[in-house]
Amino acid sequence: ELVMKKLSPQFADTRARWLAHTASACLVDEARLSPKPGLVDSRGNGAHQDLSLALMERSARSLQPTFHALAQQSWLRPADVALRETVGRLGREGEAQMMQATAGVNTHRGAIWALGLLVSATAMLGGEGHAQRIAETAAALARLPDACAPKTFSKGLRASRRWQVPGAREEAQRAFPHVTTLALPQLLRSRAEGASEEQARLDALMAIMTSLSDTCVLSRAGMAGLEAMRQGAGEVLAAGGCATARGRAALARLDAQMLAQNASPGGAADLLAATLFLDRVSA
Repeated sequence: ELVMKKLSPQFADTRARWLAHTASACLVDEARLSPKPGLVDSRGNGAHQDLSLALMERSARSLQPTFHALAQQSWLRPADVALRETVGRLGREGEAQMMQATAGVNTHRGAIWALGLLVSATAMLGGEGHAQRIAETAAALARLPDACAPKTFSKGLRASRRWQVPGAREEAQRAFPHVTTLALPQLLRSRAEGASEEQARLDALMAIMTSLSDTCVLSRAGMAGLEAMRQGAGEVLAAGGCATARGRAALARLDAQMLAQNASPGGAADLLAATLFLDRVSA
């Protein structure tokens, strides 16, 4: 009966729309979450000259049709090169639409990659599944070659080559370990300990920041900026997280430090949006 439901076009279409809506909503929730160190949030633009919350929200909404197309095209399909190339093409088209919506500002390029793969993977599994299984399905897709991918290097890829660290590509190919082993467990733990939803989400962001090689931070502030981010995030969690006064004080110190170094953990923010998505769609 469940198989019949997943094969029904009505169910597939409704679920594809829901996945797209959820992915966009997670990007909006990530953007609004405050106070985030160095990042755009409800308080202001963080370490960015060219970004604002209104722009981030417009960008998130502009991606909904892309996520919808990804979900439709991936529905109950196996991970193969044909699907990988379709996903790549839809992602690049979505990026072009995003750039149009933001007048050329790269707001969510990394998020299109992470969330796009997770939306596709969820659809490949019939619209739901355990977080780990969705992440592993996304990884199987990410490991396949895309012959049509442009040969140019993104800023993130340049940083990951220069500093010899894994970037967004490797994170996906390894089944999003920062999401499944760090951020999701922290989100659930903080909620269980009585943190507010906002505090639990900030703790999940800190969990990612304790170990991510964030290429956005490396591009802007080098290895010193990355070390400061990791250490500062660790101090927030060691102090008891954002539900405690000491944790919030540590977060304020980290925010000041990121701003002083003009560093913005955009890679961690993308993975927080991915965490919120998996939290909502996983069965």
